[in-house]
Amino acid sequence: MNPTTVWIAIGLTVVGCYLVKLLGLLVPAHTLERPLVRRLAALMPVALLAALTAQQTFSAQGALVIDARAAGVGAAAVALVLRAPFLVVVAAAVAVTAAVRALGG
Repeated sequence: MNPTTVWIAIGLTVVGCYLVKLLGLLVPAHTLERPLVRRLAALMPVALLAALTAQQTFSAQGALVIDARAAGVGAAAVALVLRAPFLVVVAAAVAVTAAVRALGG
C-alpha cells in the first residue's frame, strides 16, 4: 500500500467521524429522552467492548484461534464471577496467559 492511499484512507476516516458526530448533534433532544434510546445508549459501549475483546482474543490473521489469550479471558471470567476486584481480575488474566504461554501453549 503506498503512502498516498494511506493518507486518503485517513482523510476519509476523519471526514466520516466528523459527519457521524455532526449527525449525532442534529438528533432532536426529545428523541434522546425515550427510554428505549437511553437503554440502547447505555448498553452500546458494553456490546462494542465485548465484540472487540472477542475479536482480539479468538482471531489471528483472519482465522479462529484458541490459545493462551482464551485461557486468560477464562481466568478473568472466573475472577469476575467470584466478584474479585478489577486489579485482581486483570492480574489473574495476565498470570494465566503468561503461564499457558510458558508451558508452550
